[in-house]
Amino acid sequence: MSAHAIRKKKIRLTSLVHYLVLVILAIIVIYPIYFAFSYTFMTPQEVSTATPNFFPNSLYLENIKEVLATTPILRFILNSFIISIAVMIGEIITGSLAAYAFAFVRFKGRNIIFALFLATLMVPSEVTLIPRYLMMQAFGWMDTYQGLIVPHLATVFGIFLLRQFFMQLPKELMEAARMDGAGHLRIFLTIILPLSRPAIGTLGVYSFLNTWNQYLWPLLMTNSEEMRPVQIGITMLQDEEFMSWNIVLAGVTIALIPSLLLLVFGLKQLVAGITAGAVKQ
Repeated sequence: MSAHAIRKKKIRLTSLVHYLVLVILAIIVIYPIYFAFSYTFMTPQEVSTATPNFFPNSLYLENIKEVLATTPILRFILNSFIISIAVMIGEIITGSLAAYAFAFVRFKGRNIIFALFLATLMVPSEVTLIPRYLMMQAFGWMDTYQGLIVPHLATVFGIFLLRQFFMQLPKELMEAARMDGAGHLRIFLTIILPLSRPAIGTLGVYSFLNTWNQYLWPLLMTNSEEMRPVQIGITMLQDEEFMSWNIVLAGVTIALIPSLLLLVFGLKQLVAGITAGAVKQ
């Protein structure tokens, strides 16, 4: 067997191993979602059988009706939408402005300040949980939209992602704009933002999904059902004495649908933006 044939065989074997690993990982990720969806449409008898069922025998909709009847799940979803959209818009605005300053505005200590910003990524969010809670309590923002939204309006990840993307943009365009008398605001609005739509879209998808899936912070901040987001509302379907998994998973399915749709339609944008932002010319 020639050296070329051996090398070609090794490449095929390596590709086969890679695809096998990807298939296994895909099954690990997708199976819990499929499990939740399938149990949503199973009858209580199908769920309680000794042998597990992987497919519902019929499209049983009573579980979803039970969730809608026993909990204000639609109100929880509305709260999650309001909070997630507000945080997404705020994070895009603050992140893009700060990223532009770190990328194009020259000021003393710029690199040191940016390094300190990045260093905070190594600090677990739980470390600042109590100080943030006490601050919201002092402001009187407990059980309000402000308390759920304001602490997340600016993130280091968003600033880092947009800054890395901004630094890849052609500097000739900005130099030409300055020669025409454009200032920072005009350059930011007419050049940087239009060219950065992939990165901004990526940050928007990431911010929305991250906010939608929050549990601990809303749990601390909310006391009334009117203010609870959907992740907290799902826990109301659990009972200490008896756990009806088909009802609980029906609530999980309802909560998953908006984030899954956003992820499916925004996945290409998300991957492209993160990949572009991670590479610096």
